[in-house]
Amino acid sequence: MSAALAAAVRAAGAGEVPEDVPVFARGPGVFESPVALRLGVDPEIVARRVGGVVSRGFVRVVVDVGELVESVRSDPGYGVARVPAFRWDEWPRTFENPGFVVRYAYARACWTIRWGSGAGPLEFAEPDELALVSLLGDFPGRAAQAERERDARPLVLCLEKVAGAYHDVHERLGGRVALAEAVRVVLGNGLNMIGETPRERI
Repeated sequence: MSAALAAAVRAAGAGEVPEDVPVFARGPGVFESPVALRLGVDPEIVARRVGGVVSRGFVRVVVDVGELVESVRSDPGYGVARVPAFRWDEWPRTFENPGFVVRYAYARACWTIRWGSGAGPLEFAEPDELALVSLLGDFPGRAAQAERERDARPLVLCLEKVAGAYHDVHERLGGRVALAEAVRVVLGNGLNMIGETPRERI
């Protein structure tokens, strides 16, 4: 989304455009950016180029939830950025330790992919799943923020939120392979970015 908006703003005649255009997740598959306002470009022109609309001067783009999940699970480099190293404590291995929560969510997603059912695309989503998808869509923006600010914490907080949401979905609704694959990409990329090798078993 960030790259598409940057290209649209350049095509609309803006001068220097940053590579990591700010994009905010406003809900499952709903993204907004103030880039047109910040760079003095007509937001209507930018919105037309990316298939979006203008809301309070922000360019708003709505992506189908199933399409968003598919785009994440099929992109091994989804959200990858250069982020400073970070490490959670290894112990205790309880849900009070955010590092365990993230590592276990990654392992749990891998387990679901190996043994789960429903490998097709995500066509219908429950509210808990929609909340998780929203966080998956926010991941590239938080990774870019961490790179821009040279501080891993925005990315780390995003990983913790994704992991928590995935545990909620898994506990309440069971495992869906499509979501598990998307979660594995996001958590795996995030862990690699902060300097940790993801583990499929804990």
